[in-house]
Amino acid sequence: MKNTLIVLPGPTGVGKTEFATDLAGGLGCSIISCDSRQFYREMKIGTAVPDDEQLARVKHHFIGFLSVTDYYSISLFERDVLALLPSLFAENPVAVMTGGSMLYMDAVCRGMDDIPDTDPAVRQKYLEMYHTEGITGLRMALKMIDPEHYARVDLHNPRRIMRALEITESTGRPYSSFLTAPTREREFRIIKAGLTRERDELHRRIDNRVDIMLEKGLEAEAASLTRYRRLNALNTVGYR
Repeated sequence: MKNTLIVLPGPTGVGKTEFATDLAGGLGCSIISCDSRQFYREMKIGTAVPDDEQLARVKHHFIGFLSVTDYYSISLFERDVLALLPSLFAENPVAVMTGGSMLYMDAVCRGMDDIPDTDPAVRQKYLEMYHTEGITGLRMALKMIDPEHYARVDLHNPRRIMRALEITESTGRPYSSFLTAPTREREFRIIKAGLTRERDELHRRIDNRVDIMLEKGLEAEAASLTRYRRLNALNTVGYR
């Protein structure tokens, strides 16, 4: 059997963790998490990290291996997953990857453009802009320096806008000029199966999930991270 990575994307609350754990448990293989906020060990409750039973049942990778103060990027994730997969495939010809961070997932499946790292000071500058001027300020800045990317980026996603601004200022080149790489061939087969639910059911599951998070202590967890609120890791739902 050819080495195979089963990829399970899906919206928040759809049940990716449960489905992936059942699938990987049945196949006897590992799970690679590509939820970029589950990377941080201080954010267990608000990111719905797999529970102790799920973690004990199936080996999970890339969960709680960073601190919110650590720098990490999509390119580093791609590098680290591709370095890990040969050892996983040596034990089992199948591995499962799931999570809600689509750019991270795409980097593993398709490769990503060769984009350099940015200056942390520049990253902090645009985080400050977001906190003081909101997403409107970010949009205006991007429209001025890279109108091509402005025309196609998700203008409701501040992280993607800030990333484009960081790259443009740090390199002196428009972010759009880096988005030219073709899909890279992988040495393993990729099977992608998206998970969905009816809209009303999904909303009920999300509401229930939030209630469970609050019962587990989400407010206290978020309060404990207040001093880090301007870090990129905290720029996510539940912690802002």
